[in-house]
Amino acid sequence: MVNQSAIPHINQTAVDICPETPGDGHSTVVKGVTFPAMYAMLAEWAPPWERSKMAAFVFTAVFIFVWRKGRVSRRGICLVGLCESGKTLIFSQLIYRKAVESFTSMKENVGLLNIENKGALKVVDIPGHERVRQRFFDNYKSTARGIVFVLDSFTLTKDIRDVAEYLYTILSDQVVSSNHPQILVLCNKQDNALAKGPQVIQSMLEKEMNLLRNTKTNQLEAISEGSNRQSFFLGQEGKNFEFSDLPLRVEFAASNAQQVEEMDKLNKWLHAVA
Repeated sequence: MVNQSAIPHINQTAVDICPETPGDGHSTVVKGVTFPAMYAMLAEWAPPWERSKMAAFVFTAVFIFVWRKGRVSRRGICLVGLCESGKTLIFSQLIYRKAVESFTSMKENVGLLNIENKGALKVVDIPGHERVRQRFFDNYKSTARGIVFVLDSFTLTKDIRDVAEYLYTILSDQVVSSNHPQILVLCNKQDNALAKGPQVIQSMLEKEMNLLRNTKTNQLEAISEGSNRQSFFLGQEGKNFEFSDLPLRVEFAASNAQQVEEMDKLNKWLHAVA
């Protein structure tokens, strides 16, 4: 993989919001002022019939601040996928605008990608080796605004089980489900004449993930007698798995990382996500 260089820190501007004290589940601090204190200050001069409106206004303001802080802090793009899918080549094309010789590594690559009129995204190339990929993904998933799942369109038939299982693990991750990042399944290596297109690949993955879902659901039921089934079930019960049934938005696109001009769909997706 590409040697990692020093990456400048992304300056972030956000309103400082945090719990006031440990164990206090009701007070929220906004620049040192708690919600109850804000309401009390406003209530001193507000008539009784206006106080409920005041409380609603303050609550809404706090909610917006918290939401904006989360959006600002999540500026990451995670490139994930199996080894030799082309993640590192895509990373080098995005960050350095050229193909850089790469090799299998046990460490991530990190770089900044400036998006016109939208600021910088922190792109992280997660190692594809099964021994370390989950650990590195866990380090960056909470700050991911988008996840690009890269697969080899030419070897997918051979690797379909491994690809589907890795994608299933990401889609069922609790942090991913909670943060709702945009997800792009990037069908790479389209320069090969025998490579499968995005629509065919989507259909193949849906069939494989349907089988995988049935297996995992049965395993969970055997262990917990179904008590956790709803938490881990992907899609809609009673029908075959389809990406369109997920609460997360999953898109498919073609790519050829060997040529930077053939990454147009990825660049458009990144611009939309930023």
